Amino acid sequence: MDKIKVNIENKQKTVKVPTGVRLLIRRCCHAVLQHEGFEGSAEVEVSLVDNEQIHAINREQREIDAPTDVLSFPLGENGVYDKNPATGAYMLGDIVLSMEKAQSQAAEYGHTLQREVGYLTVHSMLHLLGYDHVAGGLEAVRMREKEETVMRSVGLPRGSSYVLETDN
Repeated sequence: MDKIKVNIENKQKTVKVPTGVRLLIRRCCHAVLQHEGFEGSAEVEVSLVDNEQIHAINREQREIDAPTDVLSFPLGENGVYDKNPATGAYMLGDIVLSMEKAQSQAAEYGHTLQREVGYLTVHSMLHLLGYDHVAGGLEAVRMREKEETVMRSVGLPRGSSYVLETDN
């Protein structure tokens, strides 16, 4: 991989974006491409939104009338991507991440907002590269394994606090 340009735009005011989150998003994007052996330069667009905004996008693009945590809009298919004529970089696609949903999921799973944002970024980047988990089965298991490998590589491994405790 040559270099990656990650354009991040904060389009929400509901959740204060902690210091270092933009750098973390960039590190996660880079780590996924490195782990996948991506060759060439790449560009990714990341929008940080609130639940209302992601709900509207989810309804419009996927006909699902509910907010979600992250949406991925790949610009390539089967490993073939258009190149930005100005930079020569492959345009991988867009990531739309709900900071509001990330904050609530971090609390639900008992980890930091940073880990949740990192995980959602890694998850979405894998979608941009063609991975999917919707059908379940082996493909979903492979995607989860890749997510956790990349998360460990950026110093955000799944901790014991990630598993919800149950009463015995």
